[in-house]
Amino acid sequence: MSNSLDYYRGKDILITGAAGFIGAAMVRALGEVDCNLVCLTTGNREIEIVPDSHARITNRIGDICNPSIWDQLLEEIDIVFHFAAQTSSRFANKNPVKDMEINLVPVVRFIETCQKKEIRPDFVFSGTVTQVGMTTDYPVSETHCDIPITAYDISKLAAEKYLQYYSREMGGRSVTLRLANVYGPGSRSGRPDRGILNMMAVNAIAGLPLTVYGDGDYVRDYIYIDDVVGAFLAAGANIQHLNGNYYVVGSGKGCSIRKMAETVADLAARLTDTHMDVHHVPVPKDLSQIEFRHFVADTSRFRMDSGWKPAFSLQEGVRCTIEFYKE
Repeated sequence: MSNSLDYYRGKDILITGAAGFIGAAMVRALGEVDCNLVCLTTGNREIEIVPDSHARITNRIGDICNPSIWDQLLEEIDIVFHFAAQTSSRFANKNPVKDMEINLVPVVRFIETCQKKEIRPDFVFSGTVTQVGMTTDYPVSETHCDIPITAYDISKLAAEKYLQYYSREMGGRSVTLRLANVYGPGSRSGRPDRGILNMMAVNAIAGLPLTVYGDGDYVRDYIYIDDVVGAFLAAGANIQHLNGNYYVVGSGKGCSIRKMAETVADLAARLTDTHMDVHHVPVPKDLSQIEFRHFVADTSRFRMDSGWKPAFSLQEGVRCTIEFYKE
């Protein structure tokens, strides 16, 4: 990560969604660098104070859906890390227009603002591996055909395509990282269908049973937050070579949902002397079809193009997560 951090010295950087799970972790990482860091938040949550920060941090409160938000933010910005989003497939399917207003329209307005102001800041976008749609064979690479099946994934994919237009037709530079299941120390998700591993860690510490739908045999790729931050830093630092592309980013290791829950329960028992059971319950009737898939990321292309590689095993990451929430 240190080599990537060097790239950001002296840069003017904007992080949207800076008080969110990944955004706050990026603020902590870039706080180690002598740079100008503009952090956009909604005001509902404050950004974390970075002890002994080398960065000059400015907190800006605003709504990413505000049509003039980019006019207010983009002056003298070198690179944008865009994390502001709504992240629930369930919410998106019930409110597709609202989802589009949050996840797609701000990216289009960014492009429009850049046209108007004749500026071209770099743009690093947080996508999701579910944009590809249903997957049964794995690992999944960038060669898989995208057939999204949720409104959320459609908005994310459309935003990605607009950014490719920004790169290929407008002379800007952008890259999208499609993320697998991110977990680790940090703020908990406000959506009940997101951040499942973190939620299980919190419940385990409290001695509450861990709930798994059905047999829990579906395979997922769980990637630790520090590895995600490293991926975004590497993407921004190497954007000249990554420009216009999207990459699948995960640990590259598969784990069933049942095995993940058992790992959380086992490590929590060792670290807290609290035993809890993994309960299997019937699958809810309204569960999105996207949950009935297997997924493991093929990260070989991103590794080759950026030099990034994940450092945390699931055991190490879950241990760090439980210790964080325990404290």
